[in-house]
Amino acid sequence: MSLIGSTVLGYPRIGPRRELKRALEKYWAGDLEASALRGVARDLRVSTWAELAASGLDSVPCNTFSYYDQVLDTAMLVDAIPQRYRDLGLTGLDTYFAMARGRDSVGALELTKWFDTNYHYLVPELGPDTKFALTGDKPVAEYLEAKSLGVDTRPVLLGPVTFLLLSKGEGRLDLLDALLECYAELLGLLAGAGAAWVQLDEPAFVADRTHEELEALRRAYDKLASLPQRPKLLVAGYFGDFGPALPILANTVVDGVAVDLVAGREAVDRIPAVLGLRTKTVVAGVVDGRNIWRTDLSAAASICAQLMGSVGELAVSTSCSLLHVPYDLSAEKSLDPDLAARLAFARQKVDEVVVLGKALKRNDPALVKELVAAGEAVRKGVEQARRDDRVRAEIAALRPEHRRRAPYAERAEIQNERLNLPPLATTTIGSFPQTGEVRKARADLRAGRLDEAGYAERMRAEIKRVIRTQEDIGLDVLVHGEPERNDMVQYFGEHLDGFAFTDNGWVHSYGSRCVRPPILHGDVSRPAPMTVAWSTYAQSLTTKPVKGMLTGPVTILAWSFVRDDQPLDVTADQVALALREEIEDLEAAGISIIQVDEPALRELLPLRADARKEYLDWAIGAFRLATSGATAATQIHTHLCYSEFGDVIEAIDGLEADVTTIEAARSKMEVLEDLAAVGYSRGVGPGVYDIHSPRVPSAEEMTELLHAAVRAVPAKRVWANPDCGLKTRGYGEVEPALRNLVAAARQVRAQL
Repeated sequence: MSLIGSTVLGYPRIGPRRELKRALEKYWAGDLEASALRGVARDLRVSTWAELAASGLDSVPCNTFSYYDQVLDTAMLVDAIPQRYRDLGLTGLDTYFAMARGRDSVGALELTKWFDTNYHYLVPELGPDTKFALTGDKPVAEYLEAKSLGVDTRPVLLGPVTFLLLSKGEGRLDLLDALLECYAELLGLLAGAGAAWVQLDEPAFVADRTHEELEALRRAYDKLASLPQRPKLLVAGYFGDFGPALPILANTVVDGVAVDLVAGREAVDRIPAVLGLRTKTVVAGVVDGRNIWRTDLSAAASICAQLMGSVGELAVSTSCSLLHVPYDLSAEKSLDPDLAARLAFARQKVDEVVVLGKALKRNDPALVKELVAAGEAVRKGVEQARRDDRVRAEIAALRPEHRRRAPYAERAEIQNERLNLPPLATTTIGSFPQTGEVRKARADLRAGRLDEAGYAERMRAEIKRVIRTQEDIGLDVLVHGEPERNDMVQYFGEHLDGFAFTDNGWVHSYGSRCVRPPILHGDVSRPAPMTVAWSTYAQSLTTKPVKGMLTGPVTILAWSFVRDDQPLDVTADQVALALREEIEDLEAAGISIIQVDEPALRELLPLRADARKEYLDWAIGAFRLATSGATAATQIHTHLCYSEFGDVIEAIDGLEADVTTIEAARSKMEVLEDLAAVGYSRGVGPGVYDIHSPRVPSAEEMTELLHAAVRAVPAKRVWANPDCGLKTRGYGEVEPALRNLVAAARQVRAQL
C-alpha cells in the first residue's frame, strides 16, 4: 500500500446495534466473562474492517477500536498507570476499567471533553515519577488480526505530543524523549509486522500552541521520521486548521499530513505556499466527519482541484474520525424522505469519500455527473428547509434589553426572602435514576402498548417516588427527577418544531454511554408548554422548592446535528426564544427556581483564541435571551460539567445566572480558584459527588471537599450537589451517596 488514495480517519466502534455497550455493562455487572467481552470486541473489529475494505476505500484504518477511550488505551500502552491503580492488584483489563470508572475506595481519572466535541476522554496523570515503557501490544495485535483476515490496514495512534498535552501534571513535555522511545519501539514492531503506513493523530495542534509546544512537535517528528526501520508516517490534525504546525511538519521528513478542510477551510489557500508539502502525501479532509449532512461533492472536488499539483500525492478523506456520527442511514425507516435525502451517516460518508477518490484518479464523465448531482441535491435540500416567518420576525425585533435582568444584588435579596434557604443548600442537578420500569413505560408508549393517559400516570407515580425519596434524604431544593425524559436534549427537540429524530442514530459519548442526537433541520419554535405540567405536579407534592428543569440553547445546539445553512447564532436565538416562553409559563405556574443547563458551553468554544469572542458573545447572548424574561424573584440556575472551565470562566460569570452548579469532584475543587480570579460573586455549587463512577463517596470525602469550597467562596453562596445528573446511576448507589452529601453539608454548616 504505497499510496493512501481514499480513506477515513476512523470509524464508529460501539457497534451498529450498540453491541459493545451491552457487553461492557454485562461485564461490569459480573454477568459476562472477560473472554466473552473480548469476543464481542473482536466481532466488531472484524465486521468494521470487512465493511471498509468492501466499500472501495484504498486505505482502511485499524486500532480505532477501544473498550472505553483511545487516550486511556495510550496510557495503558506506555505504562502510564498511577500507582493507586497498580495497588489494586487487578488484571490488566480490570485495571483499565478501574482507571475509567473507579474501584472500591479509589476514584477514577478525570473525565473531560475531547476538544470541541461531545466525546469524553480520560485525562492521564503524569509526573516526575512517570516511567514510560512499551508494555502493551494492542496496535500490533490488531494490525496482525486484520492482516490474518486479508485486510492490510493503517494503524492509528494518538500522537505522542498530543498525548502529553492532554495529560495532567507539571513538566509534561519534559517526558517527551522518554515517550518517543516507546513510540520508536512501537513503530519498529509495526514495520516488522508489515504495516506500510501508520497514522499519528496530533489534533492538539489545531489549537493555539506555545513556541515550546510547537518545538516539541518538530523534535518529535524529526526523531520518529529519522528511524531506520519504520512505516511511512501520516500525521493527522482535525477539528480545525493546523496553522503554524503545518509548515513545521512539512519541514520534517514525515511522509504525509492529513488536514481538516471542513473546520479548517482556510488552510486550502495556504497549502500551495507550504513548499515542504510538494514532496508529501496530503490527505484532504473534505467530507465532514462531525455532522450528518450530505457533502456537496462538486464543491469538495473543486477544493481538491485547487490543491492538485501543489502537493506530492493528494488523497481524500473525512475531516476527522467518523466516531462522531451514527453508523448507517439505511437503518432509518421513519425519517421524512425529503430530509433523509439531505443526510449521510458514517457508511454513506465512506461512499462519498470513495466517489471523490475515484474522481481524483480519472476523468470519468459518469463520475463528474455524480458529483454535480450530489451538489444539486444539497442545494435543493437547503431550499426546502422549514421556514417560520413569525420566529424570523421576532429575531429581527430583538433589542439589547431582551438580554438583561435586574442587578444581581437586587435579585438576591428578593430571592433570599422568598426561598429562605440555609447556607450550603443541598440539591441535585436534575435527573434521577431511570429505572427499568420507567424505560419500559417509554418503550410501551412508543410501541402502542400504553396510551398517553397510562404513561402519564406511571410518570406521576415515579415523580412522587422521587419527591418522597428526596424529602426522606433531607435535600433542601428538590427536582422532579425527569422520568419522562429520554435525553436532556432529545426531549426538548421532540416538543419543538424544526427537529427530527432517528431510530438508530446512536453516537458514542464515553465508555458505554451513547446518545441519539436530534436533527435540527429548520426554524425552531415552541407550539406548546414542554415541562410545566410535570414541574407543577411535583411542586404540588411538597412544600420545599422544586426546580424547573430546562436545557439551554447552546447545549441543544451542541448535542444536536445542526443545520449548516445559516449562522449558529441565529439558530441559537431561535431556541432561546422558545425557552424564554417556557420560563414565563413556569413562573406563571408558581415555580420559584428554574435551572437552564449549559454543560456544553465550553464544548463549542473555538480552539483558536481569535475566534472565541464572537462565539462567546452569541452563546452568552442566547442564554441571556432565554433567561432575562424572568422576574427578579425567580432564581435562575445553570449547570456545567466535564470541561476545562478555565477557558470559559469569564463567560460563566457573563451568563449572569443566580447559581451555577459545576463539576468539581474529580478535580478537587480546582475550578473555584478560577472563579475567584474573575471576581465571581453569585451562588456556586461545586460538585462533591462524581456520578460517572459507581463508587459511593463517603460523607468524610464530601466534607473535605465542602471545606475546600467554603475556604474559597463565602458559605452563604455555596451549594452542595453532585457533579451531574443521576440518570445513569442506580438507586442502590444514589440514595447512600445523597445521604452522605446531606450529612456532609450539615456537618460543615454546623462548623461555620
